[in-house]
Amino acid sequence: MPTALSRCSSPSFQWPALLICAGAVGQVLHALAVPAGLFLGPMLVAIVFGVCGARLSVHRQVFRFGQGCVGLLVAHSVSWAVLVSMAQSWHLMLVATFITVVLSALVGLGTVRFGGIPGSTAAWGTAPGAASAMVSMAEENGADGRVVATMQYVRVVCVVMVGSLVSHLLGATPGPVVAPSAVLAPDAMPWLDTLLSLAIVLVGLVAGNRMPAGALLMPLLLGGALQLSGLLTINIPEALLAFAYGAIGCYIGLRFDRQTVRYVWKRLPTMIAGALALIVLCAVCAWGLAWAMGVDFLSMYLATSPGGLDAMAIIAVETHADVGLVLAMQTLRLFGVILTGAFCARQIIRLSRV
Repeated sequence: MPTALSRCSSPSFQWPALLICAGAVGQVLHALAVPAGLFLGPMLVAIVFGVCGARLSVHRQVFRFGQGCVGLLVAHSVSWAVLVSMAQSWHLMLVATFITVVLSALVGLGTVRFGGIPGSTAAWGTAPGAASAMVSMAEENGADGRVVATMQYVRVVCVVMVGSLVSHLLGATPGPVVAPSAVLAPDAMPWLDTLLSLAIVLVGLVAGNRMPAGALLMPLLLGGALQLSGLLTINIPEALLAFAYGAIGCYIGLRFDRQTVRYVWKRLPTMIAGALALIVLCAVCAWGLAWAMGVDFLSMYLATSPGGLDAMAIIAVETHADVGLVLAMQTLRLFGVILTGAFCARQIIRLSRV
C-alpha cells in the first residue's frame, strides 16, 4: 500500500496541485490589480514547488508556445506610428543598450571582488538577458552552468517582482488580459481570426527554432507584418493567453530546485544584491533616457530592465505602457548581449585576475 507521503510526492498528484495553486494565485493577484498577476502568481507558486522538492518540469515546447502567444499579443500593439517613433529614437536606444551592457559588466566584476563568485561564472551570470543562451555559452566556455542558471533566473525573478511593484506604485492598473481586437465587421468571423492567430504562433515557433528568443520574436514579426498589411486581425482567447502566462511563469519557477538552492545558498545574497544593484542602476539610466526622449518613466523603466523580454512585454501590455518602445529596446539588448557576451565575459575574467 502506497503511503500518503509517497502519493503526495508522485507527479500524478503534484501536477494537479501545481495547476490548481498556480491558477488560483494568478487569478487572485490579477483580481487585486497586480501587474502581470497571471504570470507572477504561477511563477511564485512554481518556485515554492521546486524548492520543496517537486519533481516537475514544464516541457520546453509548452514554454515556447507560451512565448509565441505573448509575442502575438505584443504584435497587436504594432502600428505604423510605433515604427516611426522607434525609427526616430534608434540612436538613443543604442546608447541605452550600451549603457545596460556596461552596467551589467560592472556588477559582474563587483560580485567577483566582493561576493566570492568565480569570475568565469559571474561573467555569464550577470549578463542582462538571454538567460538560456548565456547558460549554454557559459557551459561551452567551462563555467558552472548551475550557478549561471541560478544567477540568471534569480535576476529574472527580481526584475519581474520589482517591475510589478514599480508599475503598481506609479499607478498603472492592469487592463484586460487580452488586448482588444479591432472592431469586427458584421460578417466577420472571430473564430477564423483565432485559428489564423494560432497558425501564426505555430509557424513562428518552427521558423524561430534556431533564433535567439525566436519563439517570441517570430510570431511577433509575422503577426505584426500581417496586421500592418491588413491581412490579419489578431485575436487570442483570454483563457489561452492566461495559459501562456502561466506556462512561462511555471517554466521559470520550476528551475529553482532544492539541490540548486542548496548549492548556491551561501552566495544567494550576493546574487540577489547584484541583481537589485543592476535594476537600480538601470532605473537611474531609465530616468535620464525618459527625460531625453520625452516618454513616460514606466515605459522606459520596463524597456531598460535587465532581462526577461517576455515578462517585460506582459507587464507593458497589461499596464498600457509604450509596448513598442519596451519591445524594441529589450530586443535590441537581447541581440547586443548575445553578440557581446563572450567579449564581456573575457574582460570580466581578465580584470578579476588583476
